[in-house]
Amino acid sequence: MLNKICQSISSPLFEQTFRNIDDSLRKDAGCATELDYIEQTSWVLFLKYLDDFERDKETAALLTNQTYTPIIPQHLQWTVWAAPKKADGTLDHHPALTGDDLTDFVNRKLFPTLQTFKQVGDSPDTIEYKIGEIFGELKNRVQSGYNLREVINLVDELRFRSHAEKHEMSALYEDKIQNMGNAGRNGGEYYTPRPLIKTMVQVVQPQIGETIYDGAVGSAGFLVEAYEFMNANANSTQDREILQKRTFYGKEKKSLAYIIGIMNMILHGIEAPNIVHTNTLGENIADIEEKDRFDVILANPPFGGKERKEVQQNFPIKTSETAFLFLQHFIKKLKAGGRAAVVIKNTFLSNSDNASVSLRQELLTRCNLHTVLDLPGGTFTGAGVKTVVLFFEKGAPTQKVWFYQLNLARNLGKTNPLNEADLAEFVALQPGKADSENSWTVRVADVDQTTWDLSVKNPHRNDAVVLRPPEEILAEMAALDEESSAVLQLIGEML
Repeated sequence: MLNKICQSISSPLFEQTFRNIDDSLRKDAGCATELDYIEQTSWVLFLKYLDDFERDKETAALLTNQTYTPIIPQHLQWTVWAAPKKADGTLDHHPALTGDDLTDFVNRKLFPTLQTFKQVGDSPDTIEYKIGEIFGELKNRVQSGYNLREVINLVDELRFRSHAEKHEMSALYEDKIQNMGNAGRNGGEYYTPRPLIKTMVQVVQPQIGETIYDGAVGSAGFLVEAYEFMNANANSTQDREILQKRTFYGKEKKSLAYIIGIMNMILHGIEAPNIVHTNTLGENIADIEEKDRFDVILANPPFGGKERKEVQQNFPIKTSETAFLFLQHFIKKLKAGGRAAVVIKNTFLSNSDNASVSLRQELLTRCNLHTVLDLPGGTFTGAGVKTVVLFFEKGAPTQKVWFYQLNLARNLGKTNPLNEADLAEFVALQPGKADSENSWTVRVADVDQTTWDLSVKNPHRNDAVVLRPPEEILAEMAALDEESSAVLQLIGEML
């Protein structure tokens, strides 16, 4: 209820400001795509958020008679170079940089100095270290200092002090990430529909004290949603400290997705995300020890990707299919008794190649694959494949698999996306794994032990196309030809 109230209060201002920022960036020669818009909006937005974050920390220190030392040196603080104010609170245009002066300052002083924070940060789990990482990966692409001044002025109008403001801003940032995910052919690697993420988290039920891992972290949607779910049950300072420092972990190969993921988590309240910029599949799974494992894994690894031969050598089941390598990684990374929810192509359930068969056998014999959620086409905007979600626990072989086929009365797409109501029946039935028109159970003892085929075949629905007899089709075609000839003859008589 609070979220709805927050959105109704602040949504118009935030939405309009984000649209105006995009309009300013479209005018700039250095920004050409949605990817550029989100990247450039992100670093400006982050610095404004950081300024409000520091003021909150300073206020908290004053209330406890302590001294707060700012993270950002004074000459680089937002209120000095970006938005100096007059006594009445309006922008002081005299010291406020613009034009070439602004771009020179950003490119030659601001970014280079913030990049050094990675060296002076005490450890990778500090916000100083993350600031250094962010500005070490990003670059200012806004070529016109006048366009950049417009963007800064717009961002300065936003406030991130109250819970309502932070919630609305983070929700709209998610919208921008979704637009980024739909901007290119590889966008599905960045964005998973939020209703699906919420559903996966709800089924897995991560608890405070457990560790959560996503080895294909992208924009960190799974970690963010898990944090929101767990934070609602954080009842003490100790709980909140555990969530901040010892709960969420991720890895990401691509630079932009890595940076977006870090900033997305920070903007949602995780001050120093434990996300590492690396190729997850470069880790030999034979080297994974108990200390490297996690209680919960939530992920949507990129499907359709290919990995080189040397990377494939890190896995016992050799395949160039990225998602299959990730699934092996996740099984090895899961603690005994740990729980996972992983999105994968639905062809994984039935492919007859050696890698697919071996991987299904591995999953069914080493883990309890208790639930398979079969998703309709169009769930992932721009992806031309159908997907399923595998829910499994590690430590005991599978006895029974409960399938749920999401059958909707509409086609999904960019203008008609998946929503939480679509998944409500699945969420309601999953704990008891009840049979319905859309759900059924398969005993592994009945599965072919040579192919381990788990094809999604709903026994309660007859979705097969009924083929008409050829004679009937030919008769209908002849009747239509006669009708068309009669119409043409009538038209000819009228001319």
